[in-house]
Amino acid sequence: MADEHFPIETVRHSTAHILAGAVLELFPDTKLGVGPVIENGFFYDFDLEHKFTPVDLLKIEKRIKEIQKRKEKFVRREMPLEEAIAYFKGRGQDFKVELLEDIKKHGTTKMDEILHNPPQPSLTLREGEKISTPLKIRGDKGVMKVSVYETGKFIDLCRGPHVEHSGQIGVFKLTSIAGAYWRGSEKNKQLQRIYGLAFYTEDELKKHLEMMAEAEKRDHRKLGEQLDLFTFSDLVGPGLPLWTPKGTFLRNTLDNFVWELRAPYGYQKVEIPHITKKDLYEKSGHWQKFKDELFKITTREGHEFAMKPMNCPHHTQLYARRQFSYRELPQRYANTTTCYRDEQTGELHGLSRVRAFTQDDAHVFCRTSQIGKEISNIWEIIKKFYKAAGFSLTVRLSLHDPAQMDKYLGEEAQWQNAEGQLRAVIKEKREKAIEAKGEAAFYGPKIDFLAKDSLGRQWQVATIQLDMNQPERFDLTCVNEKGEKERIVMIHAAIMGSIERYLSILIEHYGGAFPVWLAPVQVYVGSVGKGHSTAVRKLGKMLSAEGLRVETDDGNDTVGYKIRKAEKQKIPYMLVIGDKEKSLRKLTVRIRGQQKQPQMAVSAFIKRVKKEIENKT
Repeated sequence: MADEHFPIETVRHSTAHILAGAVLELFPDTKLGVGPVIENGFFYDFDLEHKFTPVDLLKIEKRIKEIQKRKEKFVRREMPLEEAIAYFKGRGQDFKVELLEDIKKHGTTKMDEILHNPPQPSLTLREGEKISTPLKIRGDKGVMKVSVYETGKFIDLCRGPHVEHSGQIGVFKLTSIAGAYWRGSEKNKQLQRIYGLAFYTEDELKKHLEMMAEAEKRDHRKLGEQLDLFTFSDLVGPGLPLWTPKGTFLRNTLDNFVWELRAPYGYQKVEIPHITKKDLYEKSGHWQKFKDELFKITTREGHEFAMKPMNCPHHTQLYARRQFSYRELPQRYANTTTCYRDEQTGELHGLSRVRAFTQDDAHVFCRTSQIGKEISNIWEIIKKFYKAAGFSLTVRLSLHDPAQMDKYLGEEAQWQNAEGQLRAVIKEKREKAIEAKGEAAFYGPKIDFLAKDSLGRQWQVATIQLDMNQPERFDLTCVNEKGEKERIVMIHAAIMGSIERYLSILIEHYGGAFPVWLAPVQVYVGSVGKGHSTAVRKLGKMLSAEGLRVETDDGNDTVGYKIRKAEKQKIPYMLVIGDKEKSLRKLTVRIRGQQKQPQMAVSAFIKRVKKEIENKT
């Protein structure tokens, strides 16, 4: 058991150090990358000729337990930068030397950028997960010093803190091996990453492993194939999903529901092109921020064009098409459209991280005095949408970091004003919000909604962002009561955000067993034998005429095979037509997940299913 006097992040980071020390003891020629804390555990990156195997993980776990028993102390000390460079160079730790040389070149102000190490394919970071900076630097009378930690014979660059000794790291398990590019760039060498879990108690670890096993069964990539929802093609390219008829139905049903909820609030549909001149994103500020993630496609007449990675700059130009009066505000534009980002192949993960993703994007152009009401209306849409999926929501207020204003557009006073506006809405809603400094969008603060799924995992879903910077950069105004031009504000609102990502969450939340209103096929009607085919087709037409989504099967397969096929497709209702049912006076109803098979008249069955669809249950 770990010492619970220490925060769990400290325990996990200390375990990452012990992992690296164990690997060096077993494979002395290993070069070390970095080893940060992630949610529920840690990872460490290694460079060595030997390719790690599952058997190696068992050996490394055994060595970690030996180091635990030694109770080796974590000793922090500071080294002058030049001494640290010489130390790690002498031990052949080239990656550590590279980090230190970059620090020497750029100074402490670029430390976070230098040490940036984005997640790799088998690591899907959820909202709130962090990769910490593994090094603390300070100047002392003109001499730059770095902090290191020693544990037995192992020494590593680290900001700390750590547990007191290796015996306090608690229970852990090494879970997987993956490839990871050094510093997250495919231009760099690929290292081997070992992932691990760490908890205070065996019971916590056991419960988490059980959850992981259940998550494996619910993996949206497997269920997407099993339920025939989407596919990927090598000829089309990685990260570019193709949607089957059933998958397209799911997308359209969700999108239509969003539009149904938006309609009472006066949103208008718009359409925009999928490419744009570079000039648009330079003016908005997105080019400087996202230029490395853009698909740059062509140059025409001296203009560089790119695939759009977001929609808001396009929408500003719809507002800018003419001068609006204050009487015409708010203007609420929305469209569901695909965006494109040049993600690294190694970072792609099913639908969770793709290169082509569809946003249900809306932008409200309004006066400052209208902010509260507009955000409150969007909040109501979000609540109704996620209630239908059975999600409870937690609210987070994502703020700027005043110490790093170079990351954001606009001035400090402008940010304080915008954040005050969001706090006022949260207070009016009588909600409590977690405040997260540094999590704002680069153009404005936001209210993020976090949903907990059926496995207890938390995901960021919807977001409302208040933007006072884009209207400033594009000079968006209205004519006020005095006949003067007045600066407006812009509210960004995404209900699902990325439909692809939301569907990955939804598939895993339900385990593929969608509620009746959302299921691509609501009722399966199958025959027992040849003499029941006419009744099957007749019932199928009756149900379809009532607006139900029906699949009929009067083929020659056995009843057992037909039932198993429908169960594998996770269809909510199954009607098997035999001698008793062929008159269609009474149906034997198989309900997904239930043993009981009630007898029901056709009209009663239709009424039941329609009620579930109407109530979205």
